[in-house]
Amino acid sequence: MGRPRILSGMRPTGPLHLGHLTGALDNWVGLQDSYECYWTIVDWHALTTDYADPSAIRENILEVAVDWLAAGLDPKRAALFVQSDVKEHAELHLLLSMVIPVPWLERVPTYKEQQQNITDKDLSTYGFLGYPLLQTADIIVYKADAVPVGEDQAPHIELSREIVRRFNNFYGPVFPEPKTLLTPTPRMPGTDGRKMSKSYGNAIYLKEPPETIREKLRPMVTDPARKRRTDPGEPDKCPVFDLHRAFSSAATQEWSAHGCRTAGIGCIECKMKLADHLIERLAEIHARRPQYASRPDTVWDVLREGAKKARETARATMEDVRTAMKIRYA
Repeated sequence: MGRPRILSGMRPTGPLHLGHLTGALDNWVGLQDSYECYWTIVDWHALTTDYADPSAIRENILEVAVDWLAAGLDPKRAALFVQSDVKEHAELHLLLSMVIPVPWLERVPTYKEQQQNITDKDLSTYGFLGYPLLQTADIIVYKADAVPVGEDQAPHIELSREIVRRFNNFYGPVFPEPKTLLTPTPRMPGTDGRKMSKSYGNAIYLKEPPETIREKLRPMVTDPARKRRTDPGEPDKCPVFDLHRAFSSAATQEWSAHGCRTAGIGCIECKMKLADHLIERLAEIHARRPQYASRPDTVWDVLREGAKKARETARATMEDVRTAMKIRYA
């Protein structure tokens, strides 16, 4: 028996930030020795919301791939590829759409939530409604045993399991039910205290140089109780301390918490100590990134080679699917 197989992916929204690092990449890097890994940049998913202007997708794919490689994803130990380079994703998505009830898709928590929150785009499209179905196709076209995701994505994986059960009930046991491989996801606030997000303009990106990191941290919001340098604060109410938890040593966390509660340190002092740890954490990424950023052709080659490996697996799966559905005619 080979290693268990996993798949996960990211939308190409541009350069990656600290939330991507702690919420996915650190975990993915650690999984590469224990699992057969497929990491995909899901460009078709980007079209579900950005269909009106897809002009940035190509450059964003490159940015994501460069950050993946700089963070330690290894093309020798995993398949890194672009979703649309493996057309079997689309074929399986089409076949699944024939058997899945529309209400199953309408009840996905993020469906109505995003329609309410994203008001500047028309999301009344099948592509947006069918996003979870395409996500299921992405997973099961590799017969993935598990999917490493954060808790916010767990309902999508549960839907994938329901879809697999329905398909297998009609056509026989073609697919395993993918398990949820929960990724620890520490709270990652942006510089304004909200969840770190490119769309909020509050992100610290993996590629940013030390001086930019310090500039972004300097005005970051803190515990509102600390209006003056002499006011004591509460670390558990401070977004800066959330970042200390993710990136600083235990000794620094203790220093920060004590200094905050006693007003023994100022917020700028605390932020600059965080910057030291953050810059140290990103040093290897910064050291590796230029070799990929300066050679985009090499990065595209990596993605093409990954797609070749992915297609081999996906094609075999689709042979099984066509046979089970009795739509192999020749």
